[in-house]
Amino acid sequence: MSVVLRFIHLNGPPGIGKSTLARRYAEDHPGMLNLDIDQLRSLIGGWQQRFTETGEIVRPLALSMAAAHLGGGRDVVMPQYLGRVGEIERFEAVARDHGAVFCEVVLMDSKQGSLERFARRGEDDELPWHRQVQEIVARKGGPTLLAGMHDRLTDVIRARPAAVVLPSVAGAIQQTYEALSAILDPGR
Repeated sequence: MSVVLRFIHLNGPPGIGKSTLARRYAEDHPGMLNLDIDQLRSLIGGWQQRFTETGEIVRPLALSMAAAHLGGGRDVVMPQYLGRVGEIERFEAVARDHGAVFCEVVLMDSKQGSLERFARRGEDDELPWHRQVQEIVARKGGPTLLAGMHDRLTDVIRARPAAVVLPSVAGAIQQTYEALSAILDPGR
């Protein structure tokens, strides 16, 4: 647990490495909740067929989980693409309501790099639902959908000047993790 209570939001395009980095960061910070909303989604029956509707179910659950954990005096890291400022503000409000600092880090690659990384997602991943998500994305527009998500995230970055943009290079997990740690734990 840190001295200053924190709610860390790792934003970024799908497949950029948010979950991988959050998992590792939480492991290095005992007591921290890794609030991976995509994993929560997979706990809801029928999520594969009702992907969007399931997102609407799990967001309030995630807000409640974050509130409970922060209320217990423990940090939260949340790896989640959020492409609407209003959604980010809901989580930021939970942090504020519990006296926590809201740390916003956006992992970014070029649009083309992000599309390529999503296409490779799940090749060597221990999370089998990544392949299911790839199928869902393909049905909903594939690269066109993902390009639009990247554009919305670029707009979010412009609207959220306090967000720290962290360039994420494909395959450079250790390098990206070290850069993330330097942002979140300066002087450590």
